[in-house]
Amino acid sequence: MRTKGAAAGLALLLVASCSAPAPPRSEGAKTTLGGTAACTRPSGAPAAETPTTADIIEQAYYCILDNYYSGATLDARSLLSAGFVALTQELNRNGRDLADASMPPLTGDKKGDWAAFEAAYRKITDQVPDLRDELAVVTLEAIVAALGDNHARWARGGGRPPDYYDGDGYGLGLEANAVADNLGVALAPLFVTAVQGGAARAAGVRVGDVIESINDSAPFVDGRATRSIAALYPRYPEARPVRLRVLRQSTGRRWSVTLKPGLYQRDLATLQVVQSKLLDDDIVYVRLRGFAPDSATRVLKAISRLRKGRTPPGVVLDLRGNGGGSPVEATRLVSAFGHGKVTAYQCAADGTCATSRTDDTVELVGLPLVVLTDRRCASACEHVSSAVKDLRLGLLVGTRTAGVISGPAQSYLLRNNTTLGFPARHHLGPNREVIDRVGVPPDHYVPLTSKDAAAGRDPALAKALTLLHK
Repeated sequence: MRTKGAAAGLALLLVASCSAPAPPRSEGAKTTLGGTAACTRPSGAPAAETPTTADIIEQAYYCILDNYYSGATLDARSLLSAGFVALTQELNRNGRDLADASMPPLTGDKKGDWAAFEAAYRKITDQVPDLRDELAVVTLEAIVAALGDNHARWARGGGRPPDYYDGDGYGLGLEANAVADNLGVALAPLFVTAVQGGAARAAGVRVGDVIESINDSAPFVDGRATRSIAALYPRYPEARPVRLRVLRQSTGRRWSVTLKPGLYQRDLATLQVVQSKLLDDDIVYVRLRGFAPDSATRVLKAISRLRKGRTPPGVVLDLRGNGGGSPVEATRLVSAFGHGKVTAYQCAADGTCATSRTDDTVELVGLPLVVLTDRRCASACEHVSSAVKDLRLGLLVGTRTAGVISGPAQSYLLRNNTTLGFPARHHLGPNREVIDRVGVPPDHYVPLTSKDAAAGRDPALAKALTLLHK
């Protein structure tokens, strides 16, 4: 059910620049069902990227089948079909379509199907040698995308194209990218939740402003999010100027602005992983922006410091906009509010599961807990949210989480010094429920509206304070 005025919100994530890489060190290769070394776990920074070739695509294909959590039961035809579609589309985009660029018949035999695919692929690319590199890239990208997994990535290094911008971005809410990974959860209208500087501030954009179009395309059609929103969440090499049509509801003003990505002075507060303060003179408030190393320890130290000399009625843990991070830190944070519990299950395709249990060496906080969540709370953030809800360690207030938690991703090094990342296990909540694509519903649904944002109101936080004062 859609609620009028509920926020899609606006949050952006830009690819960070890379320093000069060091030579790789990797673990021993394993034997794949293809009989060759598919991929290795990386150790240290990878060396400079070399071209992607048919051999690299083969390596990635068998790496997925050997290591992805459902690789053993996966119908590999779906991967090869997606790769071939991307290959032919790229030929067409370049005006170079070929009469014999037809999909070979696939039977479901993983090795036999690869052999048929490879023969067709090499025959095609041999006829357009000048396109060989880009055809390989789009083919491998499509194969990984065909997994339909929000924790599956193919990460490339190497040089950037001359017109690629690699910097801070547009100056709008650089907090999370959950909406980009799961656009289906977005609710109209799309509005600005933070202006941190740069092009957005120079253009006079304010918190609460509604974005009515992105590059002349509506972000919502008949209440459903469109792909135009993805332009606000660029990934390498897609960071480009973006043209917005903006509405300021308080005045009715409409205008257009083009935001060019650029470096700008960041607000230091927005860069702090942990922020804390007392609210209403006695309630401990801690905001956690990501599960970085030692983040749980920093949260617990902040709580200890703020409660010293008083008995607070409770803790508000603000996880809104938290895009995830370390599952170890997520487990440690949950452990401060409950011992002897299973916080999650990590399961293989055959149903066998490993348990994630609380770390009972972590000292209990011993105070009532309210957790603030939103549609930008993803991955490890959802691990915490589901554990708090299922184990009845506290209450969730805000909106449903992102549903971007297929499982903890593992990295695998390919021979061209690019990396594949995907889960070896699938994440389930403490009640063995699927959270991926579903999200964790709050105990109290309190959405932020564009008018709330413009007026500086925080209804979810207000509700949390009311609950703790009861």
